[in-house]
Amino acid sequence: MWGACVMGRPYAVVVFDFDGTLADTFPWFCSVINGVARRYRFRQIDPAEIEALRGLSARALIRELGVPAWKLPFITRHMHRLAARDIHAIELFPDIRHMLRKLDEAGITLAIVSSNSEANIRQVLGPCAARVRHYACGASMFGKAKRLRAVMRKAGLNGGVIYVGDELRDQEAAEAAGCDFAAVSWGYTRRDVLAANQPDALFEHPGDVLDATCPAEL
Repeated sequence: MWGACVMGRPYAVVVFDFDGTLADTFPWFCSVINGVARRYRFRQIDPAEIEALRGLSARALIRELGVPAWKLPFITRHMHRLAARDIHAIELFPDIRHMLRKLDEAGITLAIVSSNSEANIRQVLGPCAARVRHYACGASMFGKAKRLRAVMRKAGLNGGVIYVGDELRDQEAAEAAGCDFAAVSWGYTRRDVLAANQPDALFEHPGDVLDATCPAEL
């Protein structure tokens, strides 16, 4: 069985974040966030500041918007409900289905660790959902490391795992769980900010995940 490899390191398991990594949810997020802000009484976002806010970590963004920590679980659940309501408007990035299919056909175990709900994720993935072996969803905003460790236990591995995500908190989770991290440039966090944190790999396009896969003919 082949595995993915980045910079010569083989991986038997590739774990993906969902929002901003597999699914293009940022436009939807921008369309609902100020309504959520009014409901939970934190600062609304001016469209002119979106690019600057994309350069912040999740913790810095929470501070900037004045969101009390105790409100985060309520906000997260509300966002899940909104996503379920608007699920028809959420799509995968181009070439994601092809990428998942090729990785699965290469014998690589696929998993998803996300703060979003499994039901929402499966709905957006459609038939591709069956290619994902492990789901660890509904994580708290800073609870992905625990879910990553659970996936690693289920897969019977303590190494050979890479987490692919689009935020600094994804990298923090991977480091806490003891696995490698690959950042994607097409999601929530700006590319320059991701690169400055020196991930194990930085992908510019979903096809780059396949380019980093062994053997070369994939």
